[in-house]
Amino acid sequence: MVMTSPYRCTCGLIDVHAHCLPPAYRRALSDAGFTSLDGGYPIPSWSAEKALEVMNANGIDMMMLSVSSPSVGFLPDQAVRVKLAHRINEDVAQTIKAHPGRFGGFATLPLPHVEASLRAIEHAFDELKLDGVVIETNTDGKYLGNPALSPIFDTLNARHATIFLHPTTPGCFEAVGLGRPAPLFEFPCDTARTVIDLVFSNTLQRCPNLKFILPHAGGVLPSIAHRIALLAPMPVMKPVPKRSEEVLSEFKNLFYDLAMSANQPTFDGLRTLAPISQILFGTDFPFQPEKNVAANVEHFPSVKRS
Repeated sequence: MVMTSPYRCTCGLIDVHAHCLPPAYRRALSDAGFTSLDGGYPIPSWSAEKALEVMNANGIDMMMLSVSSPSVGFLPDQAVRVKLAHRINEDVAQTIKAHPGRFGGFATLPLPHVEASLRAIEHAFDELKLDGVVIETNTDGKYLGNPALSPIFDTLNARHATIFLHPTTPGCFEAVGLGRPAPLFEFPCDTARTVIDLVFSNTLQRCPNLKFILPHAGGVLPSIAHRIALLAPMPVMKPVPKRSEEVLSEFKNLFYDLAMSANQPTFDGLRTLAPISQILFGTDFPFQPEKNVAANVEHFPSVKRS
């Protein structure tokens, strides 16, 4: 996938943050008893035809499809998790093939199972020709700086891969969620939480070829980035302290989408951290309804000129 900011694009918008719910995935959620997701968020309907209708109405040339939270992490059995991830990736590839030039796709991995995920990466890139991978901010409570996941990031780094991070419910949600759905507050926090783990585990430094896309303008990360950098050199930072300027440089090199975030205050905060070249367009469709997609598109040109 070529990372090009829509700010330079004159041919329409590329939506890097768009979701799909293929039939096999929806059945798996239903079979597991899910009537809502992540503490009560409604499960939307989805079809390629509906996505195309929304795209055409809003000047969106392409949507990069991915499965949202909870991905396949709700399945306790490893073999079932692997099978569903494989089916999702096949379905995404078929949608891309059926609508040339309108969709791209990020592969789902059966995390945290490393060997199975490595096989899924090989299949997704070499056979399905997908554009990258989507990885939840945590899986089974493991955040992305966990050393056990290093082979996955090393393999993706060798492929110069794009990784779309997507937030999910943290393990402590019942204690801190205040009885409200996780997307309200915990999603933005979990995005920052896993990026901090990637930074201090030196994953970003070890894997410089990776292109990370952070959703929702980075969640709360821009508002606390300089605080993190200020504290980074302290000896208590594990596994090793880092220089403040090094931390800010790593944040600056990440990509940030504007799903649910094409508004001036959020954009102004993000611009203190990231250059224009690292800011991408996103909608969060269909988890955001059509009217919110239209509002995000409408506000996007005004913030991008700032």
